[in-house]
Amino acid sequence: MLSTQKIKFIKSLQIKKYRNIHSRFLVEGTKNVLELLQSSYQPELLVVSDGFMKEYDYLIKDKTLEVIPVKTEKLESISALKSNNSALAVVEIPQLNKLVIDNDVILILDDIRDPGNLGTIIRTADWFGIKKIVASSETADMYNPKVIQASMGSFTRVDLYYDDLDNFFQSYPDLFISGAVFNGKPVHQMTIHKPMGILFGNESKGINSKFERYLNERVTISKFGRAESLNVAMSVAIICDNLRRLQPNLH
Repeated sequence: MLSTQKIKFIKSLQIKKYRNIHSRFLVEGTKNVLELLQSSYQPELLVVSDGFMKEYDYLIKDKTLEVIPVKTEKLESISALKSNNSALAVVEIPQLNKLVIDNDVILILDDIRDPGNLGTIIRTADWFGIKKIVASSETADMYNPKVIQASMGSFTRVDLYYDDLDNFFQSYPDLFISGAVFNGKPVHQMTIHKPMGILFGNESKGINSKFERYLNERVTISKFGRAESLNVAMSVAIICDNLRRLQPNLH
């Protein structure tokens, strides 16, 4: 039975303060929950509709977790999504190992505030085989339900590390840094280096000027029309695509 206490707990995880207190987050919707159940993450509570339970029982039965079947109306009443008629999971926030950069390409995010953008960036990184992201402390919380939803399951395969970016750049002085800016060289001419990081700035302000000194290269997505700017998640996709065209075998 889904008790009043459990409902209160689940709803509290929509707020960052309580995610931090309980070290738990929510995963919702069919796609994300299925990805979760097939990943290394360890869900501890699964609230499911009868339909989800019947169709995906084979993924659930071998898991050590509490499963509570509920009516669709009850599930939608506790969901952070506008519509969720399938499943909701409570998951422990994993403790990441110390960041190790070998011959990796990583994405570096400076003050990306929009949860939808962050989730899409995580999904894009996964598409292009990039497994590590470093983000400033001002960047949206990875475990915000909107981030998880926009990632479409890719949060299970991409590690995101939060750090003070000054500290990060100084800790990895051999990392070649390309910065996505408005006045750099064309992105199809970007340098391929191992290891390397690609720095993306805030949606409206771009890269903070204090990080300019860490850039080894400045790259720009060439503009041919009259749009003022590109969405940062779109910029990540375009630059990652160019990166893979130039060097398909980068890790």
